[in-house]
Amino acid sequence: MVSFTKLATSIVAITTCANAFTLNYALGFPGAPDRDAKPVPGDSPLQTCDTSDSQLLTLTKVDLSPNPPLRGENLTITAAGTLKESIEQGAYVDVDVTYGYIKLIHQTYDLCEQLPNVEMECPIKSGYQELTKQVQIPDEVPPGKYTVVARAYTEDDELITCLTAVVEFPPYGYAKIIDLFAY
Repeated sequence: MVSFTKLATSIVAITTCANAFTLNYALGFPGAPDRDAKPVPGDSPLQTCDTSDSQLLTLTKVDLSPNPPLRGENLTITAAGTLKESIEQGAYVDVDVTYGYIKLIHQTYDLCEQLPNVEMECPIKSGYQELTKQVQIPDEVPPGKYTVVARAYTEDDELITCLTAVVEFPPYGYAKIIDLFAY
């Protein structure tokens, strides 16, 4: 569970802030905020949620390779976006991760404390930002459908961004069987 939490934290950081799009990756539960959700441009399952609310971050692209992520493999996340305002100390991210109907994580992270995981630090200046980060997907990720919802806020509770993603990891060995039939 510790490695899964690290994965989730890393992905949330990478994708929730222009310079720190660390989306804690892998998931989608029935309670996920789908109101006004819109796909993030690029090759990923990410959606911007709560789009009727003003947000400081506009993601212009998020690519995952491979997409969908595979357990035991490296995942490369490439993200780009524009911040309307600088992000200062005190910014935080509320993260919910569910596995099917079971909530695995409901935690608040200090955004600035997570930024060193993506070679960044606060303050994050306003303007266009790009980020590429590679993370290892643990072999131990159980098969199933995961949902992640991450809402990042400034110290003054101004919404930086709301992101959600659903990822399904197939049963162990299933992907290899499918690969055999692809040829």
